[in-house]
Amino acid sequence: MSPGATTVEDVSVVVAPSPLLSVPGAVAGPPGSLDSAVAWHYGNPFGEQRAAVERVAVIDRSHRFVLSITGAERLSWLHTITSQHVANLADGRSAENLDLDLNGRVQHHFVLTDLDATVWADTEADHGPALLDFLRKMVFWADAQPREATDHAVLSLLGPRVRELTAALGVADLPDTYEAVPLPGGGFLRRMPWPTADSFDLVIPRDRLAGWWAELTEAGAEPAGMWAFEALRVAALRPRIGLDTDERTIPHEARWIGGVDEHGAVHLDKGCYRGQETVARVHNLGKPPRHLVLLHLDGSADERPAPGEDVTAGGRTVGRLGTVIDHYELGPIALALVKRTIPADTALVAGPSAAAIDPDSVPAEDTLQPGRLAVDRLRGR
Repeated sequence: MSPGATTVEDVSVVVAPSPLLSVPGAVAGPPGSLDSAVAWHYGNPFGEQRAAVERVAVIDRSHRFVLSITGAERLSWLHTITSQHVANLADGRSAENLDLDLNGRVQHHFVLTDLDATVWADTEADHGPALLDFLRKMVFWADAQPREATDHAVLSLLGPRVRELTAALGVADLPDTYEAVPLPGGGFLRRMPWPTADSFDLVIPRDRLAGWWAELTEAGAEPAGMWAFEALRVAALRPRIGLDTDERTIPHEARWIGGVDEHGAVHLDKGCYRGQETVARVHNLGKPPRHLVLLHLDGSADERPAPGEDVTAGGRTVGRLGTVIDHYELGPIALALVKRTIPADTALVAGPSAAAIDPDSVPAEDTLQPGRLAVDRLRGR
């Protein structure tokens, strides 16, 4: 098997280097990382982040795994096996979704768009084969046909000046959040609620990747690498499956609870999916054992900690480190799954670095769960 290939039964993916790595100034992602096949930066990482926040930047995310689902029952079928409410998803609408195991632990996270009688979904390259394998096994007698779509790729546009690119994009107006509009020549433009307030994905034919890049940069979009995307994603407290999650992660820990309108990936008023019992139990009666928080790292350390390292307090492990990145304004930051009982002002250590929880990133826990309220009413409290 060639390097970078992953196989799940008869499904395989090879993350080949992006052709856009030939763009002048492109520096590939760190070897062995999830982003080694695309540009990490173009020589000015912090300037690229600023461009994505203040102007408009285009980012190569063509290493995403794309799949399609056709068939008259594609949405009703997908609704029964995943966590999001998509049975009545309108044409041109998108959603985030999860596949959970029987114990409610997150197996896959993906973004989907239903457009012109086809569901398009994209996820991490190393999770794509297993997700497609799961979907194929769950078809049974439904009129739904999941397929790998290697002929499609993802680019992202970030920044308030995306609105100045409508002519270059060939669209009359920009779509609203989680909406998508077709693009000339195939593919579509989809608006996302993260990593910034002005975030758009182009899911396009792969053979048009270089053409779109050239057209968008000529129209004013500034090249930016995955470093910029990751820094803004971390600051926005958005987890990345397999990097900010582990084999024990449940949706409540990773901030994935909520329907489409809440920008979540788990609808609390639907049933009939694997792992539902855990989701309902935690929502109604319990609290998640960990929660996702933003850490500020001591930048004076000689080295940065690595994803997956322990987060400790007084020598005791209290969490797991996720993405570690340098932000153009916040400095070195990271996402971490930390025990819910750890106070926000606890002095922490992550690898070689002292770390501190950003207090604004700690989820509020001042509301009682519906199940607890019902129990209290029964007990006359």
